[in-house]
Amino acid sequence: MLFLLLLLPSLLAALLALVVRPYRPAVGWSNAVLSLAAFGAALGVAGHAIAGEILVWGPGDLFRADSLSALLMVCVSAVAAMTLFLSPGLGRSAAFTDRQLRRYHLFINLFIFSMLLAVSVNNIGIMWIAIEATTVFSAMVIPLTLSKASVEASWKYILICSVGIALAFVGTVLGYFDFVALSGRAENALNWPVLLNFAPHLHPEVMRIAFIFLLIGYGTKAGLAPMHTWLPDAHSESPATLSALMSGVLLAVAMYALLRWKMVVDATLGDGFTDTLLLTLGLLTLFIAAFSLVRASNYKRMLAYSSVEHTGLICIGLALGPIGTFAAMYHIVNHAAAKSMMFFLSGRILHRFHSTELGAVRGLLKVMPATAILFAAGMLALVGLPPFGLFMSEFALVRAGFVTGHPWLMALLLVLLAVAFVALLRHLNSMLHGTPTAEIATGEDHRWGLVPMLMSVAVLLVLGFYLPASFQSLLDGIAALVTH
Repeated sequence: MLFLLLLLPSLLAALLALVVRPYRPAVGWSNAVLSLAAFGAALGVAGHAIAGEILVWGPGDLFRADSLSALLMVCVSAVAAMTLFLSPGLGRSAAFTDRQLRRYHLFINLFIFSMLLAVSVNNIGIMWIAIEATTVFSAMVIPLTLSKASVEASWKYILICSVGIALAFVGTVLGYFDFVALSGRAENALNWPVLLNFAPHLHPEVMRIAFIFLLIGYGTKAGLAPMHTWLPDAHSESPATLSALMSGVLLAVAMYALLRWKMVVDATLGDGFTDTLLLTLGLLTLFIAAFSLVRASNYKRMLAYSSVEHTGLICIGLALGPIGTFAAMYHIVNHAAAKSMMFFLSGRILHRFHSTELGAVRGLLKVMPATAILFAAGMLALVGLPPFGLFMSEFALVRAGFVTGHPWLMALLLVLLAVAFVALLRHLNSMLHGTPTAEIATGEDHRWGLVPMLMSVAVLLVLGFYLPASFQSLLDGIAALVTH
């Protein structure tokens, strides 16, 4: 029942947006309220996971939720609820046409559904289909306001991610046929527990090749370098609400798929092979992101490169054993709260300054003081300063690196984090201070829209001071899953 309550609201919301013509604000509000039901279901699933229960439902145990699934369900549904409450079309506005609003609410809800399906389905093949669907549905929203740049960004996103996900398909097929050839059974062959239990008997060489395809494929979707090139363009042209979903949780969903396969491959080969690849790719991602942040001239692209940086950190964490996985999952939650908030705020800034260029935004503290303070808080969280949760998750990740015997790697990681730290604070300082142009009005619009951002800051502060027992139990469950 919880799986139905998790998945049906976004489908119902999409159907509502499709059939109600002309579009009415009631559609947007209905979509937002329905998202709360999905969030409640995700919390219910998490409650079972904290108690050590694994939920299964459907023919052939089609749906399954363990600690890892539950954590991602909560993240996706929470960011989705905030997104729908801040989406265009909840009031009467001339900014978008009836057709634009119906398209937005149709595809944003299908996008949310596909992410929730990816983290709740038991079959790794269907998980692949769901992640591929996220590309199609989100690409339809990127050019909501038609322009040459937005259409180009959408097509670039489709082409690069489709090639990447095709490579992940090759890896999935290799794993499937290896299992069938050795076990002689095709029934439920791609159900993750079945594949994991049989993994010690799979061909090592086949699984090495499969994981390389999977790493490049899902790594493309996660924004790992050098396959990350779609991400800055897509984020800079997307509506802020879509960027919040893509950066806050879509990248995490792709890393979720990669971790599922990593556990299977590790059961075949041991963890040395996958850990080496993840450490190498994670460090390369961190290097490219750090120096891209130095050169950033667009604040939405700046936030996109910050997402690439944090995905690199998560990738490194997944290669540092159970302690590193604990830190990486902790980081995923903190990053979802911080980055979604920052993209929501970037939408408010764009609405006032009519530009995404860093050089065009001056005197933000004078123009929009509440937005400026929240933006500064989010930026301080992203650079890893206390008392925010990202400081604690980064500290846990670095500690895991030293514990697992990677001191030089951690030293290089800290240097790259310092480069990103300086770059982001320099950009923040230029936005907050200075003299705005005379035509820029001062004061906050739609103050109620700041409430979700305040909630995000509260989450970051709570997770920066201590780990709630329930949350720690969930993370401990994921760490135990990795050592299965």
